[in-house]
Amino acid sequence: MAPSWMQLLIVAAVALLLFGGRGKISAIMGDMAKGIKSFRSGLKDDDDETASPDAINVTPEKDKA
Repeated sequence: MAPSWMQLLIVAAVALLLFGGRGKISAIMGDMAKGIKSFRSGLKDDDDETASPDAINVTPEKDKA
């Protein structure tokens, strides 16, 4: 049983929406990669911020001479 012209038209329309024009799938994947990179940098910045208050609160010891 061969697909009718209507079914082929629907498949072509879906393929055009997914792969056509500006490369929507590649744009989605690029946005996803940017999100992962910003998430990782946010975690790295968060670790730096939690470490720095400990260094700030340390009081220098006076010479006991």
